[in-house]
Amino acid sequence: MRLALVLALLAAPHLVLAAEIENPLQPSEAWDDLRSSIIGTDDEPPIDPAILLLDAPKRADNPALVPVHITQPPGAPAITGLALVVDGNPAPVAAEFTFGKALMPLDFEVRVRVDSYSDLRAVATLADGRKVMAGRFVKASGGCAAPAGKSMDDMRATMGEMKFRRTEEDGRQIGTLMIRHPNFSGLQRDQVTLLTIPAEFIQTLEVTQDGAELFTMNAGISISEDPVFRFGWSPGDAPVKIHAQDTEGRVWDQSF
Repeated sequence: MRLALVLALLAAPHLVLAAEIENPLQPSEAWDDLRSSIIGTDDEPPIDPAILLLDAPKRADNPALVPVHITQPPGAPAITGLALVVDGNPAPVAAEFTFGKALMPLDFEVRVRVDSYSDLRAVATLADGRKVMAGRFVKASGGCAAPAGKSMDDMRATMGEMKFRRTEEDGRQIGTLMIRHPNFSGLQRDQVTLLTIPAEFIQTLEVTQDGAELFTMNAGISISEDPVFRFGWSPGDAPVKIHAQDTEGRVWDQSF
């Protein structure tokens, strides 16, 4: 039931994303310290809504499951890579993504943990090497230490299970992928023993179709439990192949 509800919500992003609320980026000392290490320069990437947009709720209902929707207007230049950054998190880079041509213009959703009131930003690299940025200020706290939603036994029993739903919308295919994994952040406590649970999360994810990249992810501790990815891509009939590996070396492969 919970899985079906999550998939239904992500298939209707207007229900979960507060696109109509103005919550622009705020001055951030954390970002000032991070900028050069993430983008290789102290120069601030321009914010250009003609190239990149990011929506996230102004105030998150659940700080451990904050939906982020990254899009491009029609005709925007292609993106080759993107860093998703939560300034106030203990490990600010939530994930780094690469995208294949089939995903352009980008329409991509993922859920993250937010540990304190923070700017949440996407820094994209264009095919010509330029960088652009989009973001929102999100009011949420405690997401990285929030208890897991299921018992340890249930999480271990279902780890690595995947579900994939494939629909069509405005001439594009829309995929919604869920992978069962606790994605422990290293800041959570076992609710029975009260001991800290070591970090353990899906670190790499590759999604391909007919041998071509759709997207890849290299993640840190800030991607949510049971991660869900929703993405649009140019129509293709071949199976979508998923390859995931976590920090413990476990590997899962599946084709849909």
